[in-house]
Amino acid sequence: MLIHPQFDPVAFSLGPLAVRWYGLMYLAGFFCFWLLGRRRSSEPWRGISGEDLENLLFYGIFGVILGGRLGYCLFYQPEFYLSHPMQILHVWEGGMSAHGGLLGVIAVMILYGRLHGISFWTISDFVAPLAPLGLMLGRIGNFINGELWGRPADASLPWAMIFPQAGDGVPRHPSQLYEALGEGLLLFILLWWASSRPRAAGFVSGLFCAGYAVARFVVEWFREPDAFLGLQALDLSRGQWLTLPLIVLGITVMVWAGRRNRA
Repeated sequence: MLIHPQFDPVAFSLGPLAVRWYGLMYLAGFFCFWLLGRRRSSEPWRGISGEDLENLLFYGIFGVILGGRLGYCLFYQPEFYLSHPMQILHVWEGGMSAHGGLLGVIAVMILYGRLHGISFWTISDFVAPLAPLGLMLGRIGNFINGELWGRPADASLPWAMIFPQAGDGVPRHPSQLYEALGEGLLLFILLWWASSRPRAAGFVSGLFCAGYAVARFVVEWFREPDAFLGLQALDLSRGQWLTLPLIVLGITVMVWAGRRNRA
């Protein structure tokens, strides 16, 4: 049995400015997106130039942050934030939603495609394999902060961990690391391989949606539900209910892409 190392969430300070590990994880994720994207933008068949990559990264940052914050406020605590709208701006207090960030990025891709005459599927199939490493780093940031810990685990589990922030001394699953592995590293490997050669337009995007949703749904069985929500219908968490439409969407898009390609 392990005890969470209790990392200092502040990586370093520059005068009055405290630079947090969680923010650095976001920056590292954006850097990975740019670095891997540069390699792929050099392949003409992908239809995305180096300039497109940099523009998508710039606007995508806003999509991730705004979508992630608004998604958390509306998906998880709508009553509170609608009653206290100014609290939405208090991003330093935490609260980001991966589902909201995904919607924000989709909005950016739709808008960019229309403005520059690029198919949405061309953009999304290019972006999808670059996203999981950012998801992985974000979950590592959650682990460093000692937040979003897992459900109680058998103390005999070698990696069961006590999170002092939980305040109960109960050994728990380090679910942040499970998510980093599932929706991060493993999904990245799958999508990088799947997109290494031309595929039917939309297939890689659908695979991302389905793959992320399945990984998130499974790991939610090991993640402690938010205290203010608890488990909901059918003993599923809010996160699991939010991923179910993504599973359906991802499979539907992959089937549609395959049929369209054959036609």
